[in-house]
Amino acid sequence: MTAIAESRSTTVSSIAVPRTALSVTKLGEHLGARVDGVRLSADLDAATVEAVRSVIATHKAVIFTGQHHLDDDAQYAFASVLGSPTKAHPTVLSRGEDLLPLEGAANSWHTDVTFVDRIPKISVLRSIQRPSYGGATMWASTVAAYAALPIPLRALADRLRAVHSNDYDYAEHLTVGDSSDPEYRAEFGKTIYRTEHPVVRVHPETGERALTLGHFVQSFTGFKTSETADLLRLFQARIERPDNTFRWNWNEGDVAIWDNRSTQHYGVADFGDQYRRVNRVTLAGDIPVGVHRDRSTIITGDASDYSVVETPRPLIGWEPASNASIRGYADLPAN
Repeated sequence: MTAIAESRSTTVSSIAVPRTALSVTKLGEHLGARVDGVRLSADLDAATVEAVRSVIATHKAVIFTGQHHLDDDAQYAFASVLGSPTKAHPTVLSRGEDLLPLEGAANSWHTDVTFVDRIPKISVLRSIQRPSYGGATMWASTVAAYAALPIPLRALADRLRAVHSNDYDYAEHLTVGDSSDPEYRAEFGKTIYRTEHPVVRVHPETGERALTLGHFVQSFTGFKTSETADLLRLFQARIERPDNTFRWNWNEGDVAIWDNRSTQHYGVADFGDQYRRVNRVTLAGDIPVGVHRDRSTIITGDASDYSVVETPRPLIGWEPASNASIRGYADLPAN
């Protein structure tokens, strides 16, 4: 049986006036913003929580500065006000079940945990130890990438489905930290998951369309291995275009929060043999639904012990990051 979790409920009156005014600085056309003046904690009032949710949905990758007070427990407690935390990982639990410590850098474009049916909606990342240089994180908007597709390519993407799996050599190009460690990779693949997702999902809260791809893609349904490689290269090139990305060089006290349903991210491995560690909490999401109302389907693996399935709820005050992010489909009739 699939467990369903409702997000923390609020009323219109309780969210009218945040106690803390968010200072938001936009840092990129399609995604990226810095938020100052907010002390992240489990004690945030409902209005501030709703404002944070809207900022994340709008800017997709958001940096909250000055969060020196957070430790592991406080990070987890804060994340819990935005949704239902998943376990640290579907398979990697030897380091704890609440937070996933990540050493090195995942230097390949991906969306977190797309090999399960209930892709996490949000990731909350806190820097534990940063190198003296390098080690930035980059994000790309999969919403803007879709919106910029030529109409024939968009029509193809709308009907494609892709199989994502952790039983796949996604780490062949990852050379720094956990991803290159044999023990970590053995634990990562100890239980096999395969899930078929629509390549284009409709964001359950904003209605935006986003490409669901990245390094966990094993195959496109109905296509040969060589054709899968060509298709993935074609779409990923659109996602990874520099003008579709946002890059952040970490400072002490930074916390990065991103909408995992509308982004990919990449850890830049340009810090030599220095040590880099971040701790991640992920929040439960829904089952992706495609443009033609086709849902993701499980092929192998049961993720119900990893995460509940969240029922999305409306955002208050949300606006797209830019008109270009939704141009070309916002006014189309429903399929």
